[in-house]
Amino acid sequence: MSLHPITDVAGLHRHLEAAIQLEHATIPPYLTALYSIRPGTNSAALQVLRAVAVEEMLHLTLSANILNAVGGSPDLTVPGFVPAFPAYLPDGETDFEVGLRRFSTEAIDTFLKIERPAPADGESIRTVERPPRPTMLGAGKVADDSEEHFYSIGEFYRAIEDGLIRLEAEHGPELFAGDPRRQITPEFYYSGGGEIIPVTDLTSARAAIRLIAEQGEGDGGAIFDYEDEIAHYYRFQQLVLGRYYQAGDVAGSPSGLPVDVDWGAVYPIKTNARVSDYPEGSELRRAAEAFNRDYAGFLALLTGAFQGEPARLNDAMGDMFRLKDLAGQLMRQPLDAAGMEHAAPTFEV
Repeated sequence: MSLHPITDVAGLHRHLEAAIQLEHATIPPYLTALYSIRPGTNSAALQVLRAVAVEEMLHLTLSANILNAVGGSPDLTVPGFVPAFPAYLPDGETDFEVGLRRFSTEAIDTFLKIERPAPADGESIRTVERPPRPTMLGAGKVADDSEEHFYSIGEFYRAIEDGLIRLEAEHGPELFAGDPRRQITPEFYYSGGGEIIPVTDLTSARAAIRLIAEQGEGDGGAIFDYEDEIAHYYRFQQLVLGRYYQAGDVAGSPSGLPVDVDWGAVYPIKTNARVSDYPEGSELRRAAEAFNRDYAGFLALLTGAFQGEPARLNDAMGDMFRLKDLAGQLMRQPLDAAGMEHAAPTFEV
């Protein structure tokens, strides 16, 4: 799968499939940093990471709603859906890769790049050149010069919105002829992070995109979104700058209460761990494999929910608690006698 400017419904489907993959690709890194924090420490960082991860699940679900509304079929179980970390994001940033690492200044620096703001409304969409190397959009896939590569997630969604507007003008209401029974509606989604938006037309699709973009990076880089919640970018920035944002602040200069962060209160987990890092036949190897099986099951439940069985979303959310316990068991285990490095989940599906 590669991304080219949206000119037809098939191209729109590819962009929305990439959007679902993109939203998911942020979740393992955020969860890894979250679970690596030692119990009883870093309450501010825990709150930020937990809230952002929950909202990314909302964004994933909203993207699935849009894809279903325009006749697509979300599938989180296809080969290559889960990236082999470290990896580039599907929307095309090339100046950084996303990996699985402990809570640290390095991790937060990557998260700031993930959530970096797009330009304000009315400015042109920035694209970037991708070097000729494999991408996470497919095993062995090498980018070509005609592909789209966006500088930020917000600009990627703006391109999707522009495509929806053009295709709706061309096809009329028939563009949104997807089965409404596949929509995740509020009665099936109550895990927090904001209100789910069923998508039935251009207006509701644009509302879903607005929520995704503003929660992540703010409206044109604004600190607060239209619901007066702090955008992801600025939540992460608070941890680095050491103060909370409050109303009236300008970007980069929060003036609220101090944010207490203990960068050392973490399990020293192995960065971008692989199952092959754990001895064959060992308890660690079995635990890592069990985590990956359960994570595959979690993605299968989400796929079922998005393909016409929305009640399965509740089962998937329940699985998240079991995954947290499995991740914690791994992260508490040293990889050597000195305890300098600990195990970690690998998210190899």
